[in-house]
Amino acid sequence: MNREYHKWYSTMLQRDMELLVFGHSGRVVLFFPTRMARFYDYENWGIIEVLREQLEKGYLQIYCVDSVDSESFYNQAVEPSKRIIRHMEYERYIIDEVMPFIRKKNNTDFMEVAGCSMGAFHAANIGLKHPGLFNKVICMSGRYDLTRLIGDFKDLFDGYRDENIYYNSPMQFIGNIHNTDIVDKLRSSEYIFAIGETDPFVDNNHEFTQLLWEKGIPNNLYVWDNYAHKARYWRQMVQLYL
Repeated sequence: MNREYHKWYSTMLQRDMELLVFGHSGRVVLFFPTRMARFYDYENWGIIEVLREQLEKGYLQIYCVDSVDSESFYNQAVEPSKRIIRHMEYERYIIDEVMPFIRKKNNTDFMEVAGCSMGAFHAANIGLKHPGLFNKVICMSGRYDLTRLIGDFKDLFDGYRDENIYYNSPMQFIGNIHNTDIVDKLRSSEYIFAIGETDPFVDNNHEFTQLLWEKGIPNNLYVWDNYAHKARYWRQMVQLYL
């Protein structure tokens, strides 16, 4: 199986960023890590290994990117307005640096974006903010409004709100999209959500997927037994949904 390590200095983030590429051709999957996790974790957890056959046969190529969650959403050392700006810089890194890198390596017409836990938020957020960029959005064990207190999971902006936070909260901005061209583009993609029945985010998933349906955006929600917010479940999910 082809495995490549890449590192470059990101002009958007003003720091070195790393990523791993698995596979040599096929459908591209941009894979966001879990909360404050690293680009190598999916490999370490055996999630890449269960996809070995698809990767070796050239059906799938996976790009595991790093995160800056500890500098953005979870950085309590700066005020919330700066946390969201750091996230927006990270999104520009993905759009302006990672995506051109992917296109140079793979000329496929089919691109997916996926993630687990916080990675699911990243996948949904970028997929819905940039309609037409991805053909498929796969979100596993995620939540889709970081301003909400859900169980033991706090509001990541401590009650602060601004326009930047609004436009990075899928459950907030998606309901107010009225441009038919944008909605039509969103409808052209496939959306998959998977969540455990006892996961604290399960109600958030039901509410969000219903909101998408109300906008006429088809999607599939799969509710798994138990908590299902662990690598052993994600190893099963990626085989079904990627």
